[in-house]
Amino acid sequence: MICDQCGSPLPVPADLDCFSALGFPRKLTIDTSALETSYHDLGRKIHPDHFASSAPNVRAMSLSGTALLTRSYRTLRDPIARGLYWLELNGEKLAENNKNVPPELAETVFEVQEQLADLRDASGDAAIELQREVEKRRAAISSTMDDLGGDLDRNFSRWDASPDNDTNAKKALVSELKTILSKIAYLRTLLRDIDRGLETLRAA
Repeated sequence: MICDQCGSPLPVPADLDCFSALGFPRKLTIDTSALETSYHDLGRKIHPDHFASSAPNVRAMSLSGTALLTRSYRTLRDPIARGLYWLELNGEKLAENNKNVPPELAETVFEVQEQLADLRDASGDAAIELQREVEKRRAAISSTMDDLGGDLDRNFSRWDASPDNDTNAKKALVSELKTILSKIAYLRTLLRDIDRGLETLRAA
């Protein structure tokens, strides 16, 4: 995106992915410190302030390049966003508006929703006790989220070590990645519901 000779911004190639935009190979395991350094270094070189008096097309290229860098950095620095983007690069995506609870989480989801319903109707000492139970449940779900983060890291490592021509391994890794991300998405929603329930109780 930057001319090696004059340092001016170049048109953003239509097929430029987030990894290449920041000078990284297509590998899921990323040194986030190096990622941040690359983002800031490239951002300074292509920032629109440097080209405020340049021709309109140069300013436009600076803006589009800066926008791509920002989008790429935000995508790659977050492992979950990175995993979703990786699915996209491989022609896959999580089902939109998926209402199906992952089987492994069904019991937890049912119990939490039941506790939240009871919490809405409780008062006095019963409400205090239920609040404690819900807060314990929240801590347990947060711990599960941490475990899923570890699963995500291990999936990333296997992706990076898998040969490009091993289609069976790739299919298995795609399926596993989808499962992990689906669980994370559902638990995020559950944590949001818990937080809203607790906030409502505290505001009452």
